[in-house]
Amino acid sequence: MQSDWQELLKEEQEKAYFKELQRFIEGEYATTTIYPPRESIYKALDLTSYADTSVVILGQDPYHGPNQAHGLSFSVASSEAKFPPSVRNMFKELEADLGVTRTDINLTDWAKQGVLMLNTVLTAQAGKAASHRKKGWELFTDAIIRLLNEKEEQVIFVLWGGDAKKKQALITNPQHQVITAVHPSPLSAYNGFFGSKPYSQINEYLEVAEKTPIVW
Repeated sequence: MQSDWQELLKEEQEKAYFKELQRFIEGEYATTTIYPPRESIYKALDLTSYADTSVVILGQDPYHGPNQAHGLSFSVASSEAKFPPSVRNMFKELEADLGVTRTDINLTDWAKQGVLMLNTVLTAQAGKAASHRKKGWELFTDAIIRLLNEKEEQVIFVLWGGDAKKKQALITNPQHQVITAVHPSPLSAYNGFFGSKPYSQINEYLEVAEKTPIVW
């Protein structure tokens, strides 16, 4: 970690569960293919500092295919990689909501505008979805949400799907905003994601707080 998150999460990283998690992760990287690349595990925190975070888009696990995961939820590292159907649905809703047509599946530009693109679990084995769940990452990302909950400035939390919504109990500060919907995956998008207008909602909340809207 290279931003202010490093100091904020220092105490969390000293806890027994995190040290055990690190031993597990080191063994995984040494013996099999793990995504994202080791140097990108904390990219979301590196690109979007605690001080700059105004929006959180919470994902689940990293992609487990080649050239996809690079440390940002939903974002895909390379345009040559497979276009995930969830992102395709996100872009469909973006066009319906704001009239914005987006083709770039690398969402680094969102992260640089203060959108923390955080997964609840930060690593996964190649070809094995959810393979690093319940190893400790959930506790670590809980700590991140708690820290954001303590911010004096408004934070907008975007929780799509069941896993993300589990974090809602950690968001107790009344000045923050929470936007929820079903996950944008093809299995659920037509059950409430399409038509939810999350992008315009986010920008409206930012404008009310006299902050710069996101260029999606």
